[in-house]
Amino acid sequence: MNTSLAKLLRLALYLVVLCGLVPAAHAEGGMSPAALEKARKVNAQCLSCHSPQGLEHPQEGVDVAKLRKVLIDPLALQNADHGKFACTKCHTEGYEDFPHAEDAKDNTSNCSDCHQKKTDIIQAQFDKSVHAKHLADKFSCTTCHDLHVIRVAKNQTDAGKIVAQDNRICLGCHDSDQTFARFAPEKKVRPAIDEIHAWLPNTRLHWSSVRCVECHTPLNKDMLSHEIVDKKKAERNCVTCHSVNSQLNLRLYRYLAKDEQQKYGFLNSVMLGKSYVIGATRNPLLDTLFIGLAALTLLGVLAHGLIRIITTRLRRRKQHD
Repeated sequence: MNTSLAKLLRLALYLVVLCGLVPAAHAEGGMSPAALEKARKVNAQCLSCHSPQGLEHPQEGVDVAKLRKVLIDPLALQNADHGKFACTKCHTEGYEDFPHAEDAKDNTSNCSDCHQKKTDIIQAQFDKSVHAKHLADKFSCTTCHDLHVIRVAKNQTDAGKIVAQDNRICLGCHDSDQTFARFAPEKKVRPAIDEIHAWLPNTRLHWSSVRCVECHTPLNKDMLSHEIVDKKKAERNCVTCHSVNSQLNLRLYRYLAKDEQQKYGFLNSVMLGKSYVIGATRNPLLDTLFIGLAALTLLGVLAHGLIRIITTRLRRRKQHD
């Protein structure tokens, strides 16, 4: 056997053996299968109490009234971005004992413990927001984001679910007298959100199709801005979305547009999945029908002209005869 070929085969065999011996290092989110399984077992133990099923069969000594306020939906947690991590990743000191220590909640990890760089950027944006102006002392990440449920847009493939999730955050306060009063008790009456948006045609339909933040945040190419602006600075130009160069491609559909563009060949094809944005959406079927109609029209004109030429010549020939 050729020496070079033998060396190549030995190298290939070595790589095969090596790959077989070394386990996959990153099964999901940088976690090995063993780490994922360990986290699953830890979470199952926590959810044996902190779930609707746990509430039905509480352990002896559990304060049911308190437990009812800290229930987690196991399925929602499983699908959440943080669902693959063990509960003890964030809930650290004071949770080892049962019942948990009184100050355990105060020792829960902050978002910045894992996302320092991102939280620094977000904090700078939030400091310029209308929420920071009026409610800085009442706001934290978890005021809006339930870490047991949240899935960021880039991890989702359904624009409708992104809209429902994000607008539930905004409308959960601005369309709820009870929640709004908790954050702004000095305001006796919650501003009527439908009246504020009366200028917007089919207001509720918009809220089910696009996020509030599409109009209430400045455009940010890196991530969704947390600089929430008030009604005076909010976007009111319909053409911003309803145009061929719709900004929705840089906002709601930013993580979905690339694959869709490769599939259909044009950027705003991603909007076809859940909505029809007047002035922005192109539909492959409609494109084909209009092209076919234009071709038929042109063919009809050419056929009509050809018939006119033929009949004119026949008429002249007949006159000469």
